[in-house]
Amino acid sequence: MNSTNSLPDWAYAYGGAQSQGLIRKTSDDFIVNEIQSFELSGTGEHAFLLIEKCSENTDYVARLLARFAGVRQRDVSYAGLKDRHARTRQWFSVWLPGKPDPDWEALNSETIKVLQATRHSKKLKRGSLAGNQFIIRVCDWTGDTQVLELQLQTIKKQGVPNYFGAQRFGHEGANIAKALALFSGEKVSRNLRSIYLSAARSYIFNHILSKRVTNKIWNQALVGDVLMFDNSHSFFKAETLDESILQRVEKLDAHPTAVLWGKGDSQTCAEVALLEQQVVDQFDDIAKGLCAFGVEQDRRTLRSHIQKLQWQFIDNSTLELSFTLNPGCYATALLREIVQVK
Repeated sequence: MNSTNSLPDWAYAYGGAQSQGLIRKTSDDFIVNEIQSFELSGTGEHAFLLIEKCSENTDYVARLLARFAGVRQRDVSYAGLKDRHARTRQWFSVWLPGKPDPDWEALNSETIKVLQATRHSKKLKRGSLAGNQFIIRVCDWTGDTQVLELQLQTIKKQGVPNYFGAQRFGHEGANIAKALALFSGEKVSRNLRSIYLSAARSYIFNHILSKRVTNKIWNQALVGDVLMFDNSHSFFKAETLDESILQRVEKLDAHPTAVLWGKGDSQTCAEVALLEQQVVDQFDDIAKGLCAFGVEQDRRTLRSHIQKLQWQFIDNSTLELSFTLNPGCYATALLREIVQVK
C-alpha cells in the first residue's frame, strides 16, 4: 500500500454531516462516565479508585498511581483508555496485598480528583466495563434543525457504523506508517508496538466497514456473516438467514461483524468472506505484518448501538447530546454522521 500520514474519509451511512460546530471547546463539553460491569465487595487486596480527570490521559494517571502507592506500574489496572481532551470518570485498581490504603485524597489536583475509594478481591481487567455514558456539547452549531432531527431519530433506531475513531491512528494517521516501519524491522518499545499493531488492524477493519456502508449492507445480515450479540463477545455464523436472525438484527439485538485481521481462519463464508478478503488483499503488507507479529484474529461489530440517545439545544447555537455506548465504541462515530467540525 502507499501509506500517507492521513486517513481516508470513510463512507457515511446517512449522507454525511449536514451541520457544523465545535467539539471539545472545553473539557466540560465532552464528558465520559465509565459504567461498571460488576459490584465491588469493599474488601480484598486491590484498592479500587473512581477518578475524575481532565487534560490527562489514562496511562499518565496509572503511572501516577503506581508512583504514589509505591508499586510497580503493572500492579495498576484499568478497564479502558479514556480521552485526554475530555472530563472523564473511570475506575483504576491498585494491588496492595497486606498494605493499608495511602491517603488517596493527596493525589487531588487541578486535573485529577479521587471521587471514591474502596476494595475488591480481584484486579480490574481490560474490557471489564458495561459501557460508557457520554454528555457532549457541540458549540457554535449551525445547520438545519429539521435535518438534524431526522438524522438523530434514524440513528436512534438503526445505530451508526462502528468505525474506530481517528485517535486510534495517531496524529494525522501516523500510526499506520509507524506500523509499516515496525513490520520492516524497526525496533520500538512493547507499549508502542501494541499501539501500532492495534492501529494496523483497525485500519483494515474500517476499510471493510466502509465498503459495506458504501454497498448499504453494513447493518444487514448476509448469508455467511458472523453475527455478534449486542454488548457481548458471543457470536454465531449465519449460514442461512431465518426470520429470527433477521428480527434480532432489526431490533439491534445482534449485529454483523467484520474481521480484526490476524492469525487464524476467517469464520465467514460465501460473499462475506470474498468481500473481506478483497479488502485485506489491498493491504497485504499490513495483513502479513500482523500475522508475523502473532496477532490473533478476532471480530468486531459493524454497527454501534446508540443507547439512551437524547438531544436538546441549550441555546440557539449549543447542541447537547447524551447517550451510552458499548465498550470499545467511539462517540466520534456518531458525531461524524451529524456534525462537521469547524
